[in-house]
Amino acid sequence: MRKNLLYFLLLFASLLSAQNGFEKGNALYRKEQYAEAVTAYENVLKTKKHSAELYFNLGNAYYKLNKVAPAIYNYEKALLLAPTDPDIKTNLRFAHKMMIDEVKEVPKVGFRKIVSDFTSAFSYNGWAWLAVSCAIGFLLFFCGYYFSGQTLVKRLFFFGMIALALVILLSVFAAIFEKDRYESERPAIVFAAAAPVKGEPKSSAADEVVLHEGTKVYVLESLENWRKVELPDGATGWMESSAIKEVK
Repeated sequence: MRKNLLYFLLLFASLLSAQNGFEKGNALYRKEQYAEAVTAYENVLKTKKHSAELYFNLGNAYYKLNKVAPAIYNYEKALLLAPTDPDIKTNLRFAHKMMIDEVKEVPKVGFRKIVSDFTSAFSYNGWAWLAVSCAIGFLLFFCGYYFSGQTLVKRLFFFGMIALALVILLSVFAAIFEKDRYESERPAIVFAAAAPVKGEPKSSAADEVVLHEGTKVYVLESLENWRKVELPDGATGWMESSAIKEVK
């Protein structure tokens, strides 16, 4: 009993400290003390407390300091937690304008793109909660169908059950698809001022292209201190791990 009480008190103290640190960061940001706000937000992250709002505000503070890579990195972290938030997407677009490299992503086509565009409307947790909510609704409709004595009402409940069953199946599929995509993708942001992309994982290899801070790449493979990455235009190459920072 005492252990549980102590754990609860420690948890409450940790949450209170994180909230105070977050509010302190917000106050500093409003005073245009952006470097101090960054420190306050980073201290909250050290307590293992994460939220889309925290990463968003941290990205804003870095943006005000003209630090493009940390700003984009934290906006990307915020999008992982709130993928449909319009404010995060808008500020991320503004941050992209600070980059040296012009981002030209290869447009995706085909059935997989259609599915991806649909499932990206929510995170996999969001789809899972939708499935659970619809399952509860299905149970209620079933009770209404079972206990109703009127034919018309029974039909309405029956068709409602069919509709909810379809939504449940669709939600489960979308959740599985999004979970698989989330776990397979390894986005990273270039933090080095200039980072060469090489054709082979060795320093003596010729530079294929040079990327600058803020550019987003996807890690495909790891080999010691090298990472094979996919560039925004679809090309691949090797970069030193110290030049990038993975979002997940």
